[in-house]
Amino acid sequence: MSLVGMKSPSDVPSVRKSCLTIYTPERWEDYLKLINGPLRNWAYRGHANASWELESTLSRELRNRNIQKRYWTQQEYRIIWIFQRKASHFVEDAPHVTDTMHWLALMQHHGAPTRLLDFTWSAYVAAFFALEPSTGDAAVWAVNTPKTGTFYFPPVFSSHKHRVSHPKDVLRKYCPGNRNGVVFGEPFFKNQRLVAQSGTFACPINITKTIDQVLDQRQNVIAKVVLCGKELRREALHELYSMNITNATLFPDLDGLCRSLRFELEYEWRFNPIADPIK
Repeated sequence: MSLVGMKSPSDVPSVRKSCLTIYTPERWEDYLKLINGPLRNWAYRGHANASWELESTLSRELRNRNIQKRYWTQQEYRIIWIFQRKASHFVEDAPHVTDTMHWLALMQHHGAPTRLLDFTWSAYVAAFFALEPSTGDAAVWAVNTPKTGTFYFPPVFSSHKHRVSHPKDVLRKYCPGNRNGVVFGEPFFKNQRLVAQSGTFACPINITKTIDQVLDQRQNVIAKVVLCGKELRREALHELYSMNITNATLFPDLDGLCRSLRFELEYEWRFNPIADPIK
């Protein structure tokens, strides 16, 4: 697939690959032009590696374990059922058994493989998630959600009062006739991390395709901002840290505090350990 040079509205270098626009800002200020210009008010996701696709943990696990694609949705339904039956020992206020999307959100929060993909409404939070752990080229994906569909998870959404609906059947209610739709939504009751991160979820109907593959078929729906260079990363993290965007604030618990210590290894405010090494 050929790459055709384009001039973006904010004069940030970009190319177009099919319907996907790829921006390559040279400085942090160029990134700010994008998120306040052509990508304003989109949903964002940061990747520490620019080559990563928009693939859910569920799809990646099934693919890596060589499960045939025709069984993927059955396997997904099975692990939701298993989680529901066993989670009651650890969850005080469990969702209603028919509340599919709240169960998926709970599973996602605690690290289970699901079809949900974490996004944020904050381009600054996405940049932090992309740059803080990166050691090379990072990326922020942006999706024009009004053109895909957004919703709040309904409290109960099932045709059977004692059985959870399959996620693809729930999502098709929001994308009738579209077998490859992607919608964005979040639980009505948000946990602390979702609030701190201005979080939302991308919910694909078809888990056998990556989200970028699905959305790349439509104009002005998806873009990718490749963030490369040590100077851009240094500028960005310094400003984000000044805005109090850190792992300690984005994960308001002991785990987040521990994650934030990695940043402290890199930046010491009394001296520069690289420029002024201890002898």
